[in-house]
Amino acid sequence: MKRTITITHLRRILEVSKQHQIFSYIQYLLSAKGAHSTHSPFVFSFINEVLKDKRQFYAFEQIENLRSELHNNNSSIEIKDFGAGSLHKKTNKRTISEIAKNAGRSKKHGELLFRIANYFELNNILELGTSLGLGTAYLAKAREKSQIITIEGCPSIKQQAEKNFGSIGLKNIHAYQGNFDDILGSVLEKHPSFDLIFVDGNHRKIPTLKYFQLLKKYIHPNSLIIFDDIHWSREMSEAWLEIKEDPSVKISIDLFQFGLVFFMKGVKQKQHFTLRY
Repeated sequence: MKRTITITHLRRILEVSKQHQIFSYIQYLLSAKGAHSTHSPFVFSFINEVLKDKRQFYAFEQIENLRSELHNNNSSIEIKDFGAGSLHKKTNKRTISEIAKNAGRSKKHGELLFRIANYFELNNILELGTSLGLGTAYLAKAREKSQIITIEGCPSIKQQAEKNFGSIGLKNIHAYQGNFDDILGSVLEKHPSFDLIFVDGNHRKIPTLKYFQLLKKYIHPNSLIIFDDIHWSREMSEAWLEIKEDPSVKISIDLFQFGLVFFMKGVKQKQHFTLRY
């Protein structure tokens, strides 16, 4: 018999997801370590040079001014959501302000993306999930020579993101619109490899693992893949567990919000770190 997903079912799914996030965060707090508990020189440097770096770089104020403008933008746009995030809002119209407040990259994690791209000198970047482009802007501002390829499923959000890029003078971003399942393969074929891939879309286990297997073909030994919302749901936690256990992954770092995986050939023994941030 065919089952219909009701509003009650959706609410229950969200309740379970929130419960999982709380439980996962408690586990994270209990297991996360700092620099002095880390015996990897690579990770020790990452903690001190990236996670503990509190400098306010030149681009931060400009991007945060853009965020403030978006928070005050009450114009409505039509929404088309392909991923698990569509559970949050069952309507096809949303204000720019609402999207910026609920789905926009936070200041803290936007600045972290900037520092990661800057520290590791990552120039060729792929982003899955543009949203309004705040995270994209932090990545694009990190390196003058960087080229950002970003994919957004919703046509109206992609259009707004491009307006945002223009408003702060970003010219090193090429935005594609479409369902990842439909266009990711063709986008990847145009680029031999990426230094950084930021996966911020769909948030379901099977698609996330599917993208990971495909993306691995377009990396090099010094590439970094970052997964967003790795503890957003039980599904995403399961996906993260499988990803970090993949034989190609040499070092993985759990920051609760982000999961980072490195593929360095020189590392003989797989290492996993849960770090305070």
